[in-house]
Amino acid sequence: MSAQKPVPQAASEADRVWFRVMRLHQRMLTQITLRIRTIGLSIPQFDLLSTLTEQEGISQSELAERLYVTKGNVSGLVDRLVQAGLVERRAIAGDRRSYAMHLTAEGRRLAEAGIGIQRDFVAKTLGKLAPAELSELDRLIVLWRDLARAVDAEPDMK
Repeated sequence: MSAQKPVPQAASEADRVWFRVMRLHQRMLTQITLRIRTIGLSIPQFDLLSTLTEQEGISQSELAERLYVTKGNVSGLVDRLVQAGLVERRAIAGDRRSYAMHLTAEGRRLAEAGIGIQRDFVAKTLGKLAPAELSELDRLIVLWRDLARAVDAEPDMK
């Protein structure tokens, strides 16, 4: 019978923080999902509508990139939002295959309502942190993001 190697303290501490972040993410996602549903939207629908408030007239491909989903996922989502009267596809001059995505008046109203719900939720959670705490949290998240990007760029990940 072989002896098991002890897990280094740094690894177990990193694991503890990892699981805490994952559980927090799940809690926050559940809470914001419930709030966004009060206006009749799912999180993917709200993400798409709120993205269009930032820049209308982008293509479905650009939407997919911004939302970190496949073009197929965006296509189906856009189809449903067009049917619901929240998004319009408009032809792009000189490009028969692509369409520019635009919000309808109702789509803009729901997007703005969702943004208000999100801002309220953020104010009641992250907004309770002191400015210095927020700054430090942001610094650490950006550092972690950069480390994750570096791992993504490793040759064995492609």
